[in-house]
Amino acid sequence: EVRLVESGGGLVQAGGSLKLSCAASGFTHDDYIIAWLRQAPGKEREAVVCVSNSDNSTYYPDSVKGRFTISRDNGKNTVYLQMNNLKPEDTAVYYCRLLLAGALYWGQGTQVTVSS
Repeated sequence: EVRLVESGGGLVQAGGSLKLSCAASGFTHDDYIIAWLRQAPGKEREAVVCVSNSDNSTYYPDSVKGRFTISRDNGKNTVYLQMNNLKPEDTAVYYCRLLLAGALYWGQGTQVTVSS
């Protein structure tokens, strides 16, 4: 069974940093795409970053470019999201999502709250 478990969320002041983790288990494929998405209250879910395991290509929307960085520890099957210079508008539930063999898998989400 494929499983994604996020951690690392919390409350931080504007300008601060947080590092989220997404631990993946239950699969052995090497070709997949993993992404971080977020959803703020009353807003649609939006992609924060995507990374392809096959070619390491990444995508960041302008809203987080230069502030957020994705990284991986393949030995631990864990993906990290380093978030710097956080802003109140970054407040949301952050989700890890895996695209594997045509199927999508989601973690349970972790709350990030940025106070002004």
